[in-house]
Amino acid sequence: MKRGKERSRSVALFGVLTALAMLMGYIETLLPISIGVPGVKLGLANLVTVIAMYRLGEQEAVLLSFVRVVLVGFTFGNMAALLYSMAGAACSLICMIAAEKSGWFGEAGVSIFGGIAHNIGQLGAAAFVVKTTGVFWYFPVLLMAGTVTGALIGMLAGEVLKRLPRSAGREPER
Repeated sequence: MKRGKERSRSVALFGVLTALAMLMGYIETLLPISIGVPGVKLGLANLVTVIAMYRLGEQEAVLLSFVRVVLVGFTFGNMAALLYSMAGAACSLICMIAAEKSGWFGEAGVSIFGGIAHNIGQLGAAAFVVKTTGVFWYFPVLLMAGTVTGALIGMLAGEVLKRLPRSAGREPER
């Protein structure tokens, strides 16, 4: 259990990361990425989730992701966007936590798993909503997009974690 100053730092960092995740989510709604396939995004908010996972822990990353999805969904989106985001975030978190716990992957690898899993979760939600598996034809493009954006976000998260003071959250397990 965290005590005193350490707990205060973690709560403060959680608040800052929540605000950053919301900001990143909002910025992403403003960026029109048009490659002809719906759902391709940079995953900017995942940068904050990866940082939270390594600095605060898995439970805090899950909470942060849930709070971000709900707040961004209600503030800037609609119920369909909220459903797709929640499905993507849930799949992403499960895979990122498993990849991180395995010890086989660094931040980029963990984030790649997250990006791909997020796309799979969203495709699953879309298949449920439109009642057809035809949406999985988008999978090859989303697999590539999740890999590329996941790698970029993961490398950026690694650089941020190197520069984030060790007093900010838990010591990363390496």
